[in-house]
Amino acid sequence: MIFSSVFFLLAFLPVVILGYYSQHLLLGNRLRNLTLLGCSYLFYLFGAPDFILFLAGSTLFDYVMGRLMARVDTYKRVWLSLSVGINLGLLGWFKYANFMVSQTADLFARLGINLYGWEAVALPVGISFFTFQKLSYTIDVYRGRCRAVTSIIDFAMYVALFPQLVAGPIVRFRDIHDQISNRKETWGQFYSGALRFCWGLSKKVILADTCGRFADLIFSLAPAVLDTRTAWLGALAYTLQIYLDFSAYSDMAIGLGMLFGFRFLENFNRPYSAVSLTDFWRRWHISLSRWFRDYLYIPLGGSRKGRLRTYVNLALVFLLCGFWHGANWTFVAWGAYHGLFLIVERITGLRRLAPDRMRGLRRLSTLLVVVCGWVIFRCDDLGQAGRFLTTMFSLGTNELPAALVELMNLKNAVLLLCAATALILPAGAGEADGSQLARHRWLAAAAGAILFMLLLPWCLAMLVAGTQNPFIYYRF
Repeated sequence: MIFSSVFFLLAFLPVVILGYYSQHLLLGNRLRNLTLLGCSYLFYLFGAPDFILFLAGSTLFDYVMGRLMARVDTYKRVWLSLSVGINLGLLGWFKYANFMVSQTADLFARLGINLYGWEAVALPVGISFFTFQKLSYTIDVYRGRCRAVTSIIDFAMYVALFPQLVAGPIVRFRDIHDQISNRKETWGQFYSGALRFCWGLSKKVILADTCGRFADLIFSLAPAVLDTRTAWLGALAYTLQIYLDFSAYSDMAIGLGMLFGFRFLENFNRPYSAVSLTDFWRRWHISLSRWFRDYLYIPLGGSRKGRLRTYVNLALVFLLCGFWHGANWTFVAWGAYHGLFLIVERITGLRRLAPDRMRGLRRLSTLLVVVCGWVIFRCDDLGQAGRFLTTMFSLGTNELPAALVELMNLKNAVLLLCAATALILPAGAGEADGSQLARHRWLAAAAGAILFMLLLPWCLAMLVAGTQNPFIYYRF
């Protein structure tokens, strides 16, 4: 089940809200976490029924590891090692087994082992995200940064909470453990959450999916048809699509959390306003960046053990970050590409420049690097990525494909230009967190009128017509 579906919007979500607040009024706070847990498992059951027991079993395992670390101090390292090993082993099996078989089938065939009859392993929805959440919990319990939770209901609800179960943001237990038991639902927060959700839905359905239609068409063109203008249009369309699509999901997840009294940390901070790659990674997919920083980069030594070690740590972290996104060499190359530019920024001292120094030039050069990186990320293989990037800088011209001319109607062109404002936004202090709405009632009322009376019906009409695409990060 996806947030941008008619069933979720008109059936599942209203029933969940009604059930949650009905039991809350009748019974107080006693069963609200159990209610959310049941709704979250039902949500997962609709999308991945074959893996509901896997989600429940892995959750129970990490709950037990946390309790053992809290009770038996002598063997804490053993319990942590079991948690990390089992979680990463399962993630590796489900996510990368098919890839490894495809890469080694020829080699094993020469040894007389036939892997061509391999039955593909299905990928549990959201495994990359809930695995990292569970790991952050057991690691933090081991480090003493949070206490092991005593209630299996509370822990299972934290892992499976449906607003962020499938595609994040990666919510650490220590960031919301107080909210699990002591949160307070208010009408003001509910209204702000509804606005945030509708804003994310509009970004996804109206803007991101429009950009996606351009990107999908252009990246599917034969190399002989592609020219420089079309290649740049495709690269920029995908650059806009992946940001608007993923930030829209985060907006919707944060908004849904607010409906039930939770406040998740922001996951984006206008990343295309970055003045360096270092700045970009402080603004893009913030929950993942911080996870790798706190649980991999710093434990490896960070920047504390000399320049060479720092460069090695950066390279390793971004190789793994790329591989985390999927089992394809394009993702590994994308991670290596970003790691290389981050190392270059450290060697040259560019990352230490004052933010206002040569801001325009630095923003443009950073955006150029990011756009080229997204081309690698989007292509099916490294060969296509190389050809696409070559075309972007070859200054060749061809007649525009008929399908692209047909797609470039007035409505789509206007929406594409609206989406392009993401490239020129000021740095700002964060994404739409509702702080301005909280301070100005008239602004909240105006935003509600636009979102609920104009954009929401528009989105529903498009969804009913069947013109939506799945969220990009659902496959990670």
